[in-house]
Amino acid sequence: MDFELSDELKDFRKMVREFALAEFTSEVARKRDFEESYPDDLRIKSLQKGIIDFANPWKTMVAIEELCRVDAGLGISVTVPYFGAEVIMLFGNDSQKEKYLSEVNRGKKMMGLAVTEPGGGSDVAANKTEAVKSGNKYILNGSKMFITNGQIADFFVMLARTSKADPAKKHRGMSTFIVESKFKGFSSNKLEGKLGVRATNTAELILNNVEVPEENLIGEEGKGFYYIMTFFNISRVFVAAQAIGVAQGALDRTLEYLKNNAPSGEMQNEYVQFTLSDMATRIEAARLLMYKAASYLFQFKPNPTITSMAKGYASETAVFASEKAMELTGLYGLSGDLERYFRDAKIMEIWEGTSEVEKLIIARMLEKESDSSE
Repeated sequence: MDFELSDELKDFRKMVREFALAEFTSEVARKRDFEESYPDDLRIKSLQKGIIDFANPWKTMVAIEELCRVDAGLGISVTVPYFGAEVIMLFGNDSQKEKYLSEVNRGKKMMGLAVTEPGGGSDVAANKTEAVKSGNKYILNGSKMFITNGQIADFFVMLARTSKADPAKKHRGMSTFIVESKFKGFSSNKLEGKLGVRATNTAELILNNVEVPEENLIGEEGKGFYYIMTFFNISRVFVAAQAIGVAQGALDRTLEYLKNNAPSGEMQNEYVQFTLSDMATRIEAARLLMYKAASYLFQFKPNPTITSMAKGYASETAVFASEKAMELTGLYGLSGDLERYFRDAKIMEIWEGTSEVEKLIIARMLEKESDSSE
């Protein structure tokens, strides 16, 4: 068992960090956070540098961690243009991959994933958006909420119900579609005033008799829930990377403050030393969990138990580290970049499955394992 990254990944990590430090300045981060505006110029620059490499998921994970280490709002913004791509990669046909994914990979288009609904939250099986077959089209009606890239994506991988829900098996009867934002009847409303990651674009999507060609159905009708769950088993590893980046960045800024701005002898205070040790230990433990989850996933043998452990623990570590950073830095933390880290951290416990959802998955998987061993 090797706990060291390869030299190639180490060099790549260094390159990404240098890019983030040069481009994600405090001034840029504060401006985008205050204006709640998407940094398209940084998306283009990151594309030119080869920051996201779907041919090597280890690089993608490392890149996300390093970008969010410097600033989560900007880091997530330059990586989410591809959000949901795995659904098309795994279950889409060649025509869909060529028409849609090739344009995203070239930076010509952006995409998004539209699953969450008003009042639905983490209960994906409660999806109410309807898709009714009519000739060679599907007619979609409903709404989606808190959708990343909601106003700026050219198309979305969208979950909709294609048959009436069975109260006992709500997860059945859902399908996934590629829905273009230019389709008639599609509209969106930008959501403002978010707690954190304000540089990302978030919106409500409205579907009013949107006609979607049948060739935009991804995979088989009725399999959508399973496709989305497969996607979450992938994306949760990357959310763990976001969270670890936030946590590491908070520790970095705290150490920088204590070295350069704190009263003499502050670093020798036992409470400060204990707190820093706790922060560093939890970050390292979360990172190792993430690496373990990734090692399964990237060999096409995902382990949902480990994945949920990694995502849940990393998310809670981001919140823990940012809270402790604020405690140790006082007024400096309240008025500087750490205040933004503090706000950015909370979303990690919510999207791609709340911490409570992750714990339910872990418990259910443990129960399954226990039953199978009897």
